[in-house]
Amino acid sequence: MIRLLEPKDLDCVLQIWLDASLIAHNFIDAAFWQSQVENMRNRYIPASETYVMERDSRVVGFYSLLDNQMAALFVAPDCQGQGIGKRLMAHARAQRPVLTLAVYKKNTASCQFYLSQGFVVTHEQVDEHSGQAEYWMSSDASAPQ
Repeated sequence: MIRLLEPKDLDCVLQIWLDASLIAHNFIDAAFWQSQVENMRNRYIPASETYVMERDSRVVGFYSLLDNQMAALFVAPDCQGQGIGKRLMAHARAQRPVLTLAVYKKNTASCQFYLSQGFVVTHEQVDEHSGQAEYWMSSDASAPQ
């Protein structure tokens, strides 16, 4: 079941975000991700429209929208590869027919996932927080590239 985030979900969402970030972004020091937990809790999640996927009364993944930008899509590491990301993406695209997102260039698994979901790279830039190269992608294939 995919539903809107409730206050009781926040700690679980933050743990999924941190655990998955540490694995997917192992090219960035773990201290950076750990330093961002409170920003996620107090700034980014509250500013976003966040949906969680629950399975057997456990939150196993989530995504956050900020206007038409997919600000986050994360699946618990022990639940990855089970189609949860695809289901979350389909739900997000039902909310917003055209989405944009940023993904680190070195996060090849996520880059491939987004490409497989019909996203196209529109441009590349350096993330100001981490100093890492990232792709900006759009679900609109006619977007300028």
